Amino acid sequence: MSVGPLVTEIVLAFCLATTLLYRYGNIFRNHIVVTVSVLIAWYFSLLIIFVLPLDVSSTVYRQCVEKNSRYNLSVTTDNNNTSNVTIKCEKPWSSVPDSVFPNLWRIVYWTSQCLTWLILPLMQSYIKAGDFTVKGKLKSALIDNAIYYGSYLFICGVLLIYIALKPGLDLDGQKLKAIASSASNTWGLFLLIMLLGYALVEVPRGLWNASKPGFTLQYSYFKASKLNLEKCEAEETVDDILESLQAASTAIGSTHPFHRNLETIFQKVPIELKERMNRRQLPEDAHTNAPSEKSLIRLHRQTIKALQTLQRTETQWGILVEQIFHLEDISKNQTNHDRRFKSSFPTIRPFFIRLIYNPTLEWYWNCIIKSHVQKGLAIVAGCLSVAVVWSEVTFFNKDPVLSLFAQFLKLASVKYDYLTIEILSTMIIAYLCYCAYSTVLKIRLLNLYYLAPHHQTNEYSLIFSGMMFCRLTPPMCLNFLGLIHMDSHIIKTHILETHYTQVMGHMDVISIISDGFNVYFPMAILAFCLATYFSLGSRLLSVLGFQQFLGDDEVTTDLVDEGRELIQRERRRRQRIEESIMRRREFQERTNNPARNRNSRQSVDTVRSVKRDESTESVRAGLLRDFDTSDYYVGTTFNSSSNRYGANNAYERNGYQSSDFYDINNDEDNSRIYSSSSINNSSSNYSRAPPRRIFDDV
Repeated sequence: MSVGPLVTEIVLAFCLATTLLYRYGNIFRNHIVVTVSVLIAWYFSLLIIFVLPLDVSSTVYRQCVEKNSRYNLSVTTDNNNTSNVTIKCEKPWSSVPDSVFPNLWRIVYWTSQCLTWLILPLMQSYIKAGDFTVKGKLKSALIDNAIYYGSYLFICGVLLIYIALKPGLDLDGQKLKAIASSASNTWGLFLLIMLLGYALVEVPRGLWNASKPGFTLQYSYFKASKLNLEKCEAEETVDDILESLQAASTAIGSTHPFHRNLETIFQKVPIELKERMNRRQLPEDAHTNAPSEKSLIRLHRQTIKALQTLQRTETQWGILVEQIFHLEDISKNQTNHDRRFKSSFPTIRPFFIRLIYNPTLEWYWNCIIKSHVQKGLAIVAGCLSVAVVWSEVTFFNKDPVLSLFAQFLKLASVKYDYLTIEILSTMIIAYLCYCAYSTVLKIRLLNLYYLAPHHQTNEYSLIFSGMMFCRLTPPMCLNFLGLIHMDSHIIKTHILETHYTQVMGHMDVISIISDGFNVYFPMAILAFCLATYFSLGSRLLSVLGFQQFLGDDEVTTDLVDEGRELIQRERRRRQRIEESIMRRREFQERTNNPARNRNSRQSVDTVRSVKRDESTESVRAGLLRDFDTSDYYVGTTFNSSSNRYGANNAYERNGYQSSDFYDINNDEDNSRIYSSSSINNSSSNYSRAPPRRIFDDV
């Protein structure tokens, strides 16, 4: 008996959860309540995935022990004598006391259920509520979550009515617990099958398409065109919000009772937007009447939503632009004969990384090796997807066993190869989790939520991800146990089940779900996979007016061309900013170096002494030749706002856009754009000021 593997899995799950939260969230900006809640949600979801394979191997051993104790295995010898034979059951290397898994699953499962159905939805709605008091925010959060609670309570109500009308059934604590868990699992299974039906096809196809840089680049141009439209719409919405805030600020004075509420709204607005709002003038037809409290609440909620949308689009735009630049660099370096990777905007890496990952190795990886690795992963993912779909369609058939995963587990159980059982179980669950979780945030209808690296994910999206993890993991694990024939109510045979299934409970009291929905609905995954393979959903959305990347469509071609032009404009803008930074740096080094200035003066004196007999006009011409006009241009023109805008107008007359020189003077912004974390700050300045946390205005 060794607790080492279990402790290792617990520690690994915690380390992975904290690493992911650190990568995507911002522990210094997000509220501590949000950080802790999301960490628990992610950690407990990963803990189920990590520890369940150990429970499966322990169950195989307990099934062998039960078989020896329940049945007297007998054999007949040559003398027709019957003797009892006991099969030796080998203990798994990761065995723990029998009370460990039940207690662990009770804590993990019910805590995650409280988080996903009570705490996280309220917290998510609390963040975007526009009220100015705790009571008002909670009331708005409850109303906003009525649809979630309504769907959950509707399922519970149907199950209770079914039990009440069925004779011979009495409700007790265990049955109520089973009803609550089955309602949650039914909701989660319904969503899981749709997500898997999309991901089991799209994940292998996405990996295969990613191995073709040309296709990926065209698709990225398409996404850039659509994302730019969303970003422009978000900026227009923010402009409208700023105009409303400016009108409200004009109408509400410092002595007005709603002035404090208006200040609460202004605290959510970044400094750059406030300055831009103060420079604007209200239109003559703007209403200057003091708004009511309900109007301020609505304006507060609209401000929060508009700023979140703007931050999301700008963050996604910065990440997408960096990806497209990298893809274009790969395309250019394909014909590079010296086999050294050259980036348009090289990032600053630590010395030891530059020592190992040098330009030569980078060229071989990006131009040769990476595509073959992606094709290999696509083939492996395709085989796993076929095995999952086949097992989902046939897992209810016990004799003969048609589920591939059940067959593999059976072969490993005969030899008591517990390590193979755990590795196989971990691989299957991990692939199911990757397919389900990676699809949640890719669906177009859920575009309000995103996970952006480099600490760019907002609180709203973090809470949503934790909520979906807790909601999808339990039914997915139950579905996995059905695939490997560890659920007695699927195969209709009494077997000793895992501790996880015992804690989750069975739907004995509701046969319509235990014998119908949970068994036959997973077969619908085949229909969803076929629809995804033939892109029926994308074609339907395209017919309805939602642009989709179809490849052979005229609208798709136009959007690809538009995206290419947008990226070229962004590239030119960044190149001009980079050149301006280099010129200013050279000028500052030249003016801030006293020794260099002394040498310059000495050289001038030498010239004057040597050419003393020359005319004054020739000396003046020589000095003018030594002077660099670009230094004067950079050092003077772009140091005052009036001259800067004059220069921008001059560029507009020559065919350029003044927005191409946006923030060209800001040393802080420019240095951050071309730092090693340029993805974080390539968006505009709106996301620079950290948003207020959820409890700061209460």
